[in-house]
Amino acid sequence: MKDTNKHKGLRNQLVKIIEEKGIVDKNVLKAISNVPRHLFMDSGFAHFAYQDKPFPIAANQTISQPYTVAFQTELLHVKPNYKILEIGTGSGYQTAILIEMGAKVFTIERQNELFKKTKLFLPKIGYNPKKIIFGDGYKGLPEFAPFDGIVVTAGAPFVPSPLLAQLKIGGRLVIPVGEETQTMTLFIRTGAKDFEKHELGKFRFVPLLKKKN
Repeated sequence: MKDTNKHKGLRNQLVKIIEEKGIVDKNVLKAISNVPRHLFMDSGFAHFAYQDKPFPIAANQTISQPYTVAFQTELLHVKPNYKILEIGTGSGYQTAILIEMGAKVFTIERQNELFKKTKLFLPKIGYNPKKIIFGDGYKGLPEFAPFDGIVVTAGAPFVPSPLLAQLKIGGRLVIPVGEETQTMTLFIRTGAKDFEKHELGKFRFVPLLKKKN
């Protein structure tokens, strides 16, 4: 499947939709306009790619709604060369958005089917994370910490303390917290043991699962 002028036009329409919903970070909007979302979806859903909706992918997971991806990304305050940890690689779409913005992305996936597929797929379309790892997102990646930002792309029943510990001072953790529905929560590390906490509305994500033994 190719990326055509038609696809680019549809992406521009999508950018207008998420702008109208309140996304203001021009770098986030530019990344949404540049990343070919249809390539991340099964061919049966590809013609829906530029609707502002989530859709199924492999392993009973979903590719997140573009507005949700933009909302989480905007909260990270990404700058070029920021080191970002992503929990839940999934289709790789969020990964690509972060790379498009100049971030150095470390990403963890606990579904082996998705891990294998995305690890091969992302480089094929020009996106190269620093690391794609099959593992338990609850533990983060202490060997590569600290991070400028951490984004969790699945619903967490609680906030994993290792993720907070792996933030730089001034770093941001964006995580949807809750069981059935989640509250998008932003933590900003202000000191060795101090964090600001901001709750930013209700969302619905697939659950964050631990790695199977």
